[in-house]
Amino acid sequence: MLAVYLIISAALIGLDQWVKYLTVTNIQLGETKEFIPGFLSFTNLRNTGAAWSLLEGKMWFFYIVTVIVVAVVLYILVKNINGSKWFTVGLSLVLAGAVGNFIDRIRLGYVVDMFQTEFISFPIFNVADSALVVGVICIFVYLILEEKAAKDGKNETN
Repeated sequence: MLAVYLIISAALIGLDQWVKYLTVTNIQLGETKEFIPGFLSFTNLRNTGAAWSLLEGKMWFFYIVTVIVVAVVLYILVKNINGSKWFTVGLSLVLAGAVGNFIDRIRLGYVVDMFQTEFISFPIFNVADSALVVGVICIFVYLILEEKAAKDGKNETN
């Protein structure tokens, strides 16, 4: 079963790198191309930080944090492989997001971002960023469901 979750992560990493490749080969740096009018555009952007350019240029920080996150996520995936699907899928998505952006940082010295929402002011992001966010949401859903189950279990025993 672990292989399925690692395949999910690998597929998302591949998708992330493919979309980044398409972006840098088809859109000039800084150029924006409208995709869905009023909703989504593609912008070729280089990001040396995190969202909102936080910690811009602190590449060693991102290297260290990513290695730690990947090690912890792999450890937890192996130890809890028969656990909640929400939790396991969440971990797989976090792994994909962390590795996708790590590849850019190692290979290029920056992360390629491209998705720009038109309907809300939000940082320009990529597939890896989306995987990270959705993964964290899945983990939170798992934690909320576990908390609810624990409370329901306590109420039944009282």
